Amino acid sequence: MASYQYHDASKMIDHALLNPTLSSDALESGCRMAAAYDVASVCIMPYYLSRCVEILAGTTVLPSTVIGFPLGAHKTSTKVAEAKTAVADGAIELDMVVNISAVLSGNWRLVQDEIQAIVDVAHADGRKVKVIFENCYLQDDHKIRLCQIAGAAGADWVKTSTGFGTGGATMDDLKLMIAHTSAPTEVKAAGGVRDLATLMEVRSLGVTRVGASATAAILDPARAELGLPPVDLGDGSDQSGY
Repeated sequence: MASYQYHDASKMIDHALLNPTLSSDALESGCRMAAAYDVASVCIMPYYLSRCVEILAGTTVLPSTVIGFPLGAHKTSTKVAEAKTAVADGAIELDMVVNISAVLSGNWRLVQDEIQAIVDVAHADGRKVKVIFENCYLQDDHKIRLCQIAGAAGADWVKTSTGFGTGGATMDDLKLMIAHTSAPTEVKAAGGVRDLATLMEVRSLGVTRVGASATAAILDPARAELGLPPVDLGDGSDQSGY
């Protein structure tokens, strides 16, 4: 007998629709598929956010989008403008990329001020922020310092990856981030979680969200194990960059 309920799995997933080659039809069907699976959120490219909000209205799936994505190299003022636009367009959660160059340069003041600025914009309107590190480019001391800075700024999650770097979430990185993150800040894994077993493994570590494109591949086995009917996938099952 399963030791979990369906929403223990589905409500961990942020279904990502961030691949720049996705058509509007693919974005539409991806949003509807995510709603059918009742995931935590749809993380969608910013230009389609307003439509995503419309599609998800009346569901328990949250609309979310990205800030400074995927390189993190925007000026802070640009990221703040993006965050304000995302809030105005209806995003409930914002996934922002840190300035990776500033992190590697040891410019912690810029990094801290930028994270704080985005958190302040989001929290002023009751929205939440996930801070993306892009761990594949960083050393452990960078990751630890970022956990500390993001937590002090009041970030709601720290997140491993964009899904567009040279690597995604690893178990070692997740353990490191969890060890150096304190409540209420939580940890999100992105990149490489493509099946139910891996989802449950990272959940057992303390991860509360996962960025995924393989939502159907993760949740279909859960539905089967729990005796739930299958979901009609349409053509929106696996369309993102995670």
